[in-house]
Amino acid sequence: MRTIVQNGTLLDTSTMTFTDGVVVIDDGQIVEVSERYAGPADVTIDAAGRYVLPGLIDGHVHFRLSTFDFGSLVQWSEVEFGIVMADLARATVQRGFTTVRDLGGDVTGLIRAIQRGSTVGPRIVRAGLMLTQTGGHGDAMSGERDVPLCGCALGSDRLSIIADGAEAVRKGARHLLRDGSDFLKIHVSGGVASPSDPLDSIQYTHDEIDAAVTEASHRGTYVTCHGYTSEAVQMAVRAGVGCVEHGNLVDADTAKLMADSDVTLVPTLVTYKAMNDLGATMGLPQANLDKNAVIFASGLSSLETARSAGVTMGFGTDLIGESQPMQNLELAIRAEVQPAEEVLHSMWTVNAKLCHMEGQIGVITPEARGDLVISNVNPLDDLVAFADHETALSHVVQGGRVVVDRT
Repeated sequence: MRTIVQNGTLLDTSTMTFTDGVVVIDDGQIVEVSERYAGPADVTIDAAGRYVLPGLIDGHVHFRLSTFDFGSLVQWSEVEFGIVMADLARATVQRGFTTVRDLGGDVTGLIRAIQRGSTVGPRIVRAGLMLTQTGGHGDAMSGERDVPLCGCALGSDRLSIIADGAEAVRKGARHLLRDGSDFLKIHVSGGVASPSDPLDSIQYTHDEIDAAVTEASHRGTYVTCHGYTSEAVQMAVRAGVGCVEHGNLVDADTAKLMADSDVTLVPTLVTYKAMNDLGATMGLPQANLDKNAVIFASGLSSLETARSAGVTMGFGTDLIGESQPMQNLELAIRAEVQPAEEVLHSMWTVNAKLCHMEGQIGVITPEARGDLVISNVNPLDDLVAFADHETALSHVVQGGRVVVDRT
């Protein structure tokens, strides 16, 4: 199928400049970007007066975290997960996000369903199951458990592998890489959504992190870590992680260490606003709400700390289930601290690198994937207006196929 987008103003994300032109997409791939095109087309989109941009990229999602009702989540069958996850995936594309980086949970079935065309959804680059210590942020197993007979014993559910000790982490990492994880995710500090681990708890040790980093590097990929506090993040960076998720409580020295070590930070500020605004209504326990208040209050200042130190930043949201409709709002939140050009660079350029898809996504060039959004708003002029996807985005095109047409 050949899709033509004509009469639009095209964004070059390498220079953040606009030119008029035509985009030709054939069999899901951009084959031509030129001033004019007179050849055949199966679908023609007139983008006159609008801005033609690459498909949006979310660098931190969780399709497995399909609801705030964590108590029921652990009881869901795969059929229930499949139905809800398919709905979440479809809505993600309708908001303009044609590629996402899933940061933990089993999404194998969802990826297959999207690839088969059984449901509409974004391209998913995945961590697979998260690696966590017993009692860590990724340990979602409820109730009492028998003490393992040996320290090498692993546990797992649909979200995580619980691995204690360097050799157990190594085994878990190898299992995930064997099963198709594109990168690995570990937890090095407490979290908001988990009930029992304090935010300032330090999780994993240097040796455990090093084991995961070694295995990832042997497969040509990297480890990212969930981390909030300076001590935990510094330990992870010194052990070789390539990316840090969140980082809301890092200080200037830690930010400098990250910058000097070429470690990327993926802030996820909208999720804390979502939990602040919706958490109580959705049944989030008070202990979690209290932890969220601490992280929510530090969000914008953490951006300023990282930016001042020269940390490379990606773009993520980390939204849970019912709050995922707030996904585009991250653009507006980031605009409170960063110029629009920086925010968009984070989304289209840094995220493409984190997904190992440089030149394939985040650009409008020949040989790139045929993923586009067509906007009534110039995002460089008004990122807040661009964040209102229902009014800003007239079209979403994924692989040359029109998914949304609001004209």
